[in-house]
Amino acid sequence: MNRGIYKPMNIPMQPIGFIRSGFPEKFGIPRQAGLVSEASASLELLPPFDTPEAVRGLEGFSHIWLIFVFHAHLESGWKPTVRPPRLGGNKRLGVFATRSPFRPNPIGLSAVALERTVTQNGHTVLHLRGTDLLDGTPVLDIKPYVPYADALPEAQGGFAAERPQPMVQVDFTPEASACCRDLESEGYSRLEKLIRQVLENDPRPAYQATRPGKQNFGMRLFDLELRWRAEKKRVTVVSIRKVAT
Repeated sequence: MNRGIYKPMNIPMQPIGFIRSGFPEKFGIPRQAGLVSEASASLELLPPFDTPEAVRGLEGFSHIWLIFVFHAHLESGWKPTVRPPRLGGNKRLGVFATRSPFRPNPIGLSAVALERTVTQNGHTVLHLRGTDLLDGTPVLDIKPYVPYADALPEAQGGFAAERPQPMVQVDFTPEASACCRDLESEGYSRLEKLIRQVLENDPRPAYQATRPGKQNFGMRLFDLELRWRAEKKRVTVVSIRKVAT
């Protein structure tokens, strides 16, 4: 049956809110939601979507889906094949068989834990955990995670069938460990555990993870600069310091 020619169409969308997270830069962000349980964030809803009526009943769900925009990749364009980090960056797969941000429409999907919903002066904020989102990420929609429909035990996971295990051992120098304790006393809750979880998943590009010898890396976490040294399957945090924002 001839259904005719599909015509291009403009589909107007606007963010319903923006993410505030501890990841101001792309490097170091968990590669999937749920891998770093200590990665907290908040979703600040925008008017007119920030009314408490719009989230009524959401508190009964432990997890939600976030549909968002890969806003840091808007100028990058899409690629028909990509190199998934899960495969060591050495094998190309079709973009639609991956969760790469380099997509025809740069839309992402994450299932995150909903800790609480707070409304003050008519403005609503959702507090989240287990996130994998860049600070400032525009969110297009929220949907409740419904276990009987969304969790499919019989589903096949292709090249990502199992949850990745920690890839490296993480240590702290005495100076970095002491700095962590000081910062936690200042309000950076569970900072050491967050750093461990982020680095255990080895944020390095795959080609660097296989290089011989010691390598030095750094990343931003909140308003902190984290420096670490990597050698094979071992990472040592050497310094944590506040930086001007």
